[in-house]
Amino acid sequence: MFPNYTANPAATHLLAFKAPVECAGMRLDQVLAKLLPEYSRSRLQDWTAQGLVKVDGTLGTTRQKVWGGEAIEVLPQTHPAEQPHQAEDIALNIVFEDDSILVINKPSGLVVHPGSGNWEGTLLNALLHHAPRLSQIPRAGIVHRLDKDTSGLLVVAKTLTAQTALVRQLQARTVKREYLALAYGEVERAGMIDAPMGRHPTQRTKMAIVEDGKPAVTHYSVAERFPGCTLLRCKLETGRTHQIRVHLASIRHPLVGDSIYIKGAQKCAPQLRAILAAFPRQALHAAQLGLEHPVTGEWLEWQAPLPDDMAQLLAQIRGALHELA
Repeated sequence: MFPNYTANPAATHLLAFKAPVECAGMRLDQVLAKLLPEYSRSRLQDWTAQGLVKVDGTLGTTRQKVWGGEAIEVLPQTHPAEQPHQAEDIALNIVFEDDSILVINKPSGLVVHPGSGNWEGTLLNALLHHAPRLSQIPRAGIVHRLDKDTSGLLVVAKTLTAQTALVRQLQARTVKREYLALAYGEVERAGMIDAPMGRHPTQRTKMAIVEDGKPAVTHYSVAERFPGCTLLRCKLETGRTHQIRVHLASIRHPLVGDSIYIKGAQKCAPQLRAILAAFPRQALHAAQLGLEHPVTGEWLEWQAPLPDDMAQLLAQIRGALHELA
C-alpha cells in the first residue's frame, strides 16, 4: 500500500506497468514521462517526491536508474486546481447582503481566491460555506479582488444576473472604490497617475508599469501629512493587480510595509523610522465602495473603518510626534 494513499482523498486509480527494456539506463522521471505523456514531467516528479511512485515495491526516487523489466506503480493525484473548491467554515465580516449581492469587509491576511500555495482557507472557500448556491456561480460570485494583505470592502455576486451587471459596471469604470494608503514621503498635493500596467518583464510574481500594459489610472489626495510619510486617499478608475502599490512606488511614494515594491531604505523622521519599519503588511485599506444595485438600480455606498492595525499605526505616529512637540 502507498503510504500516502489513505491520507490523500485526491488520489485516484493505480497505474501499474513494466519498465520497457529500451529504457535501460534512463532516470525514473524520464521513463515516467515517456510512459505517461498525458502528465507533465513536473507533476510526475511531484508524485515521486510525495511517495506515490514505487519501483519493484519500494518508493522510487526521481533520479534513480531504471534498467528494464522493473514493476512500476504510480498512484496519480488530482492537482488542487482541478478539484472542486471546498466549503470551509471561515468567519466573514458581512457589511451588506440581499438576494443579489454580498459586501464583505475582508481582513488582511485572507486570500480571496484559491491559487498556488493557497488552495484552502480563502474567501472563496468561506463564501461556499456561507451561501452554498454560490457553487453554481463562476468563481463563487467574486468579481474583483483585494491582495492578501490588503483589508477592506469588496462585493460578491450571488446570481449570474448580478455577476454580469457588476462586471459591466467594473468595465465601465462606474464602481466607486476609495482606499486609504500610508505612503513614504511627504506628498504635497493631489494628483493622478495614468500609467499602463502588466507583468514585470523578468520578475513574474510582480507587476510593473509597461508600455504595452493595460490602462491603469489612480487618483490620490492628501488625507493627513506627517514628517516623512503621508496618509492618502486613492480612488481607482481601473482595478489592475497591485495597482496602487505599483503606481505610488513609481512616483517614489511606496506604501509603508510593502515588502515587494519598496527599493532600499526610505527617508522619514528619525522618531518614526522604527514604527514604520515594524508594520508587517502594506498599509492599504479599501475604505469605501459604491455601485449601482444590479437589480434595483439604486446607488449604494458602504464604508469600512480602518482596521485595528492601521489605526494603531497612525496612533503611534501621532503619539511619537506629540512627544516631540
